[in-house]
Amino acid sequence: MQTTVEMALPDGVSRVAQVLQSQGHPHVPRMLQVAARTAQEAADALGVQLGQIAKSIIFKRHSDGVPILVVASGDRRVDPHKVAALVGPVGRADADFVKAQTGFSIGGVSPVGHVNPVLTLVDEDLFRFDDIWAAAGHPNAVFRLTPDQLCELVQAMASDVAAAPLAEMPAAARKLLSDRAATVTATGSTFLSPCVGVCRMDAVHDYCLGCLRTRAELTQWSTAEDDQRLAIWQRIDQRLQGKLA
Repeated sequence: MQTTVEMALPDGVSRVAQVLQSQGHPHVPRMLQVAARTAQEAADALGVQLGQIAKSIIFKRHSDGVPILVVASGDRRVDPHKVAALVGPVGRADADFVKAQTGFSIGGVSPVGHVNPVLTLVDEDLFRFDDIWAAAGHPNAVFRLTPDQLCELVQAMASDVAAAPLAEMPAAARKLLSDRAATVTATGSTFLSPCVGVCRMDAVHDYCLGCLRTRAELTQWSTAEDDQRLAIWQRIDQRLQGKLA
């Protein structure tokens, strides 16, 4: 005789599920086999484009401490200056503030189901996609929706909140790196180095403004195999095109 054991959902996921049900949302939270604390991990687990991941980022408004939720496309970086122009000056919230205000831990913050009211902004770049995915209150939980459904659920209109890609990158470095990336794409050779003589890490994007490699990629490069170097070059090319933050 077989018995079916139903696993109880984590508290945060249950809270999100209740909100979705009460709003008549057609999709329930889905538990992944792997944790998806970053947009890239979620995209990999779901087999979708990075931009289809609706990541939730919490800011804290300076004037009154109100939590500001920005739901942004996974391949975009949020520009705090654009957020400030809409809601007033803000700063990034720490993990304790995020947990206290939303009831979720960083890596599982959902756009709905918060324990306290939040002021929400939705990235207009999410409307590039028909379907998107958002965290459902736990690093292993996500739910499916459309950009229009997102705006309806959070009662917010879409806004321009994304940072202009590569705005701080020197033009000469971009030209040289673009030429090298084109050569690598055309030949498949990883002999060329991404280093173009500009070594300055961008505080927002956390990659070098010369070669567009992240800290991890910079560390990995010297010992990387050809296929790993080619993968790094592919990510560099995506960043050059503004397709990967």
